[in-house]
Amino acid sequence: MTKPDLKLGLIGDNIARSRAPSLHRLAGAQNGLAVQYDRLIPHEMGEPFDMVFDRCAERGYRGINVTYPYKERAARKVAIGDPLVAAIGAVNTVLFEPDGPKGQNTDYSGFVAAYRAARRVAPGICCLIGTGGVGRALAFGLLALEAEDIRLVDRDAAKAEALAADLRAAGKPTRIRCFTEASTAADGAQGLLNGTPVGMVGYEGTPLPAGAMAGAEWAFDAVYTPVDTQFLTDAESAGLVIISGYELFFWQGVHAWAHFSGMPLDQAALRQSLADETQS
Repeated sequence: MTKPDLKLGLIGDNIARSRAPSLHRLAGAQNGLAVQYDRLIPHEMGEPFDMVFDRCAERGYRGINVTYPYKERAARKVAIGDPLVAAIGAVNTVLFEPDGPKGQNTDYSGFVAAYRAARRVAPGICCLIGTGGVGRALAFGLLALEAEDIRLVDRDAAKAEALAADLRAAGKPTRIRCFTEASTAADGAQGLLNGTPVGMVGYEGTPLPAGAMAGAEWAFDAVYTPVDTQFLTDAESAGLVIISGYELFFWQGVHAWAHFSGMPLDQAALRQSLADETQS
């Protein structure tokens, strides 16, 4: 087997349908690089997450992406140079350097880019369901976008309160509150965000009843497999502007590629190539 120019991977559960291998392979092709991008699923490899992660460098990986449910665990295993990423407390992009692994969070930057591409106004009052790894990135993204009010929803109240404390520590004027019921938090909100795996293949359903979407203006779902989740389908039917998880996938991937390779991308061409692969 020919040795790739760049060896990358994705650690996560339930990632058989991830488009990340295609995105990075196509990004490499734009730059004349042969990219190997492997799905690293701990239970299928017969190794716990810590072992899979710790052996990536010796297995020749330049970098990896990390997805559900390992982003917060990964953050505890890397050096984080960016104070913002340290505050988020979750990483989805890791580079294996000679002096150890370094962590980044392109979910944060990817969400901000996806939102700004879809809407030119501030997010307003936002109901964010889920305060795990991706939820933390979304919350800090909403803070950067100058949301008026962020309502954090999690059945684990302590988890939501911990994120609320971290957000308040940023010193922004945004109001931060915690809820355990999504419908209550959604009442009067302009933005509705799903930061949970609910709606993903294998986790069917929706985190918010359709009736609770009345009066909102926009919705975002971090899930992108499938793209047309029940959450977004309900939101579109209610007349909301929708931002799909595919947009987060695309932008976090573009930003991760910059970390992995330092090479440029024709973003429009990459988007078209991914669409062509889907249709073929």
